[in-house]
Amino acid sequence: MLARPVIEHRLERALARSRAVALLGPRQVGKTTLAHRFAANAGINYFDLEDPAALARLTEPMTALRPLRGLVVIDEIQRRPELFPALRVLIDRMPAPAKFLILGSAAPALLRQASESLAGRIEIVELPGIAVHEFGAGRIDELWLRGGLPLSVTAACDEDSLAWRRSYIRLLFERDLPQLGIGSAAPTLLRFWNMLAHVHANVWNAADPARSLGVSETSVRRYLDQLTGAYLVRQLQPWHENLAKRQVKAPKIYFRDSGLLHALLGIGEHAALAVHPRLGASWEGFALEETLKFAQPDEAYFWATHAGAELDLLMIKHARRVGVEFKHADAPRITPSMRIAIQDLRLDALYVVYPGPLRYRLDESIEAVPIAELAQAPPWI
Repeated sequence: MLARPVIEHRLERALARSRAVALLGPRQVGKTTLAHRFAANAGINYFDLEDPAALARLTEPMTALRPLRGLVVIDEIQRRPELFPALRVLIDRMPAPAKFLILGSAAPALLRQASESLAGRIEIVELPGIAVHEFGAGRIDELWLRGGLPLSVTAACDEDSLAWRRSYIRLLFERDLPQLGIGSAAPTLLRFWNMLAHVHANVWNAADPARSLGVSETSVRRYLDQLTGAYLVRQLQPWHENLAKRQVKAPKIYFRDSGLLHALLGIGEHAALAVHPRLGASWEGFALEETLKFAQPDEAYFWATHAGAELDLLMIKHARRVGVEFKHADAPRITPSMRIAIQDLRLDALYVVYPGPLRYRLDESIEAVPIAELAQAPPWI
């Protein structure tokens, strides 16, 4: 098992200040493994709702949960959404004899239940895939190729990793997404996801996939929202400001896991990735996700104008505006877009994340930073 000290610390702090915490993330990202580290001796306090015995114990939830003390863990909470009203009553007890850690894959129905029943009572912690700082700066190419799902990135070889990801995708669409309450037909969703692989890192346009699938643009927007809600896709929203320039107002679409993207594109080894036409887009998405894991910004956007100026990532953290560009180049250089972004967005700093080994300044306010530095702490952003 890989150590995950940053996310463990984040979860520990959330449990210290909140009576209930929801740990959410995609399937097979390691939620159960992490929960067991916090509840190693929980015994009767641990409910895995994929276990028929645990489901039977919760037939009468108040009877089963009211006497428990300490940390109570409920895994796969989306299987029993009717538990949320009972949890609200138990969380509101004064003094509180127990805290609750609930685990689930982030389906829209689950988030809606939590927000409606436990509003103001629950803190949500997202568990992303394995990050550079967890896997090691010397293994970045391996992490990029295989993605951050633990069983993929720790496979014995690239061939085994690819086979696991292909099986994961099949089961995800045939079994897991329907269990999460996503009602769209699995074959249609899978075809749509394959289409998204070819527009990864591009501005979203619903017209083309709607035409290809023979459905309405409203339907493909729903498909996109469903995959976003399952933590499979990121919709990076555009930054809008009262500028004179016409700005792009549609989101950019990214696969959140580079390994799943590569499986859909048929990329199973580094040699194939190095010559693939989607190399630059793959790098952008991978570096974007790693930067967001590392920086933990308060807000994140991209920015683009119809005149051609753009910025891959605009982060706002502690009232600072930080721009980031992602370049798969040996020695990135300043572009006109960078200078326009600094001026128009009033950036406090702009970093260019690239795969090379050296950190150096491009000018007074622009700095090239190796992606390996995302393995360091504290953050430089």
